[in-house]
Amino acid sequence: MGERVGDEGAQARPRLGHRLWPVAWSALLAVLLLGGALGPGYVLTYDMVWVPDLAMRGDFLGLGSSLPRAVPSDLVVALADEVVPGGLLQKLLLLGTLVLAGTGAWRLVPGPSLVASFAASTLYLWNPFVVERLGIGHWPLLMTYAALPWIHLSARRLPGDRRALAPLVLWLAFASLSPVGGLVAGLLAVTSVVCAGRPASRATAWTALAVVGLNAPWVAAGLLHGSAAVSDPAAVALFAAHGEGVLPPWAAALGLGGIWNADVVPTSRTTGVALASLALVLVTCALGLRSWLSLGRRSDRLALGVVAGIGFVVAVAGVVAGGLVGWLVAHVPGAGLVRDGTRFLALLAPVQAVLFGLGVARLVRAVPVRALALAAGTALAVSPLALMPDAAPALSGRLDAVDFPEEYAAARRALVASREDGHGGDLLTLPFTSYRRPSWNDDRRTLDPLGRYFPVDYLSSDTLVVSGREIAGEDPRAARVGRELDTLDGPALEDALAAEGVGWVVLDEEAADALVAQGVDGSAYGIGVDLGDARRIHAGQRLTLWEVGPPDGGAVVTGRLSGPQRAALALAWLLAAGTLGAALVDRLRVGWNTSRQMRRRA
Repeated sequence: MGERVGDEGAQARPRLGHRLWPVAWSALLAVLLLGGALGPGYVLTYDMVWVPDLAMRGDFLGLGSSLPRAVPSDLVVALADEVVPGGLLQKLLLLGTLVLAGTGAWRLVPGPSLVASFAASTLYLWNPFVVERLGIGHWPLLMTYAALPWIHLSARRLPGDRRALAPLVLWLAFASLSPVGGLVAGLLAVTSVVCAGRPASRATAWTALAVVGLNAPWVAAGLLHGSAAVSDPAAVALFAAHGEGVLPPWAAALGLGGIWNADVVPTSRTTGVALASLALVLVTCALGLRSWLSLGRRSDRLALGVVAGIGFVVAVAGVVAGGLVGWLVAHVPGAGLVRDGTRFLALLAPVQAVLFGLGVARLVRAVPVRALALAAGTALAVSPLALMPDAAPALSGRLDAVDFPEEYAAARRALVASREDGHGGDLLTLPFTSYRRPSWNDDRRTLDPLGRYFPVDYLSSDTLVVSGREIAGEDPRAARVGRELDTLDGPALEDALAAEGVGWVVLDEEAADALVAQGVDGSAYGIGVDLGDARRIHAGQRLTLWEVGPPDGGAVVTGRLSGPQRAALALAWLLAAGTLGAALVDRLRVGWNTSRQMRRRA
């Protein structure tokens, strides 16, 4: 696992066995958590939608009419699955992310205690934040979470060792695949450098520049969308921290839970076990505080403590100051990132894991009989598993992988053939709703997978329904199309969709039937739509696909970025690529020099 840095700055390289322990333990916990997600197929759960081949498209660069919520994560996946098949890539990413999280927490613990590192790694992997974010499909945020210990370890070295800059930038890049991830990772990096206890002005400047450079694409794309970058203030109350079982929202957040979506909360968190779990963790953390004060660095305590406090405040802000947060998201572009404040609890997890580990070690030292101490320490270290057993396997089956129906591939081939014949435009997915419960996905809720499955830019509804309440979307183009679906029919609708740049329309028959069975007004969602003279190019039991509009699909779409805006966005991407590229070159140069010095000594 590399060098372990002590409080006095002494460096020691651990033996091979000690380097393998954290990886082996973290891998075991990761396999237990993921379970059936590691089997053949794809995991589709809420916002986590992976497909066999995610084709590259302009929207992944932030060029579309919607806010860049998946910039640059979709771009990274589209590039990576050209080398590794999508299903395998998803499993490698999920497994690797969890292993990195556990090993990073292991290294974060000061002092030589094996049981402390063992316990810290366990809690960092097996807690409500990880489980609930897996359930809701926030895999880029989990990558951020996994990188936080490594970011701190690199950042605290930077003021005294310039060679730490390249690893820090690479970890920041790994952590910044989503806007919230970029904010969380950047905040920890800058805070850790500032608190390092040495003259750190230059190191702080370099770190801040790296954070800005790596996050420039989504920042630029968001700002260029103007008024679309603000959100519906009604969403704040719905996305604010929620209580879990007997725990009120603030207590659930203190235990790294409190997500707004009750469907992804483990059943064990809705019982009195949640209270017992919180009490056990907090008491153990309190016992570890004294060890942290004596073993840990002052800079670590300050940096991790400050960001933990910020993370907790943001997490509960929607509950204690909902009016203020609502005003911010309605008037300040980009402030909608904090409406789901519990995502920022990632910043609380590192300090909690360290204190928990040190608390377990202190209890072990207090037991005079070695065998009894070992048994007690092991039991306490793995107590997070016992207190949330329904996290395994695969969140009690909610993460099991599935295969896409064969008809999806047939419809995709029909669209590809149409495009090769000269037809163009974007794909509109119907019903015009955000989420589905496909029977082939075991009726589990997932973001509409159709748009990502097909190889063209797509338009889908970004209106959300939470607890029966509708939250307005932020894409003006989607809003216009929604009104057209509700008010137009026949050739008039076809012409209106073509004017919006829509070249194909696909209807999910099963999702449409489900909405009709619920008694909803199908016309509002494009169910039973009449597309005039549109040519049907695929008609199956699950999907129907039409060509819409003129063959060239060349409509100028209002809401897309203009030429100067595209140029500004291109500069942002060049800045991000340059930042990452410079770090890679520097890292390779340092590695080459080190290898050459070792050969000379030999």
